[in-house]
Amino acid sequence: MAFTFAAFCYMLTLVLCASLIFFVIWHIIAFDELRTDFKNPIDQGNPARALVVPEYSIHGLFCLMFLCAAEWVTLGLNIPLLFYHLWRYFHRPADGSEVMYDAVSIMNADILNYCQKESWCKLAFYLLSFFYYLYR
Repeated sequence: MAFTFAAFCYMLTLVLCASLIFFVIWHIIAFDELRTDFKNPIDQGNPARALVVPEYSIHGLFCLMFLCAAEWVTLGLNIPLLFYHLWRYFHRPADGSEVMYDAVSIMNADILNYCQKESWCKLAFYLLSFFYYLYR
């Protein structure tokens, strides 16, 4: 069995997927701390915002690598989340900055619940993806 570009893509994606799992777990903990009022939303939101663009960029890199490696099934599994990330990024709050989690609006219970559900769904996706990449 030869070492191909596709094998390199899966190995790199496996390592980067572990970092995405860490990012999502950090978001889940941050949203839980906000829900239980252990943290100030302004103090909590600054690090949370810093992890959003790297998460989206790493996932975009996954899709680009699988496109170049012609791994169509794996690309097809990742495209829906990529489109969701693009939609979420381009529909961020209207202040024009790269703020995904606004400190004022995140304290709204509905938005906080939505963000927590989003993080749990991403965690499930990244965990399933991790094991798919591991055994592929």
